[in-house]
Amino acid sequence: MVKAHVQDLASMGRPVRLSTLIAGAWRRALAATGPRSPYRVGDAVVGDDPFNGRQEGIVVSHRGPSVELSAAAGVFYYDHRHLRPQD
Repeated sequence: MVKAHVQDLASMGRPVRLSTLIAGAWRRALAATGPRSPYRVGDAVVGDDPFNGRQEGIVVSHRGPSVELSAAAGVFYYDHRHLRPQD
């Protein structure tokens, strides 16, 4: 089996600060409790927004509450609260 990731030998054995570990754990905890989109990449959705208008398309990516929607007219960014599944 081939490994996709090989650890850099220069970083092995390097000391790690406790504050760095705590900061990383805090960032992960905040990200876990923050708003997330209920739609997955590839879901067909309808976006209705006063600025972007009504667009039907496929979810291409999402980061936090923002969703990138690929439609026939182009790529649009919506808040996940402005989306609903296609009928």
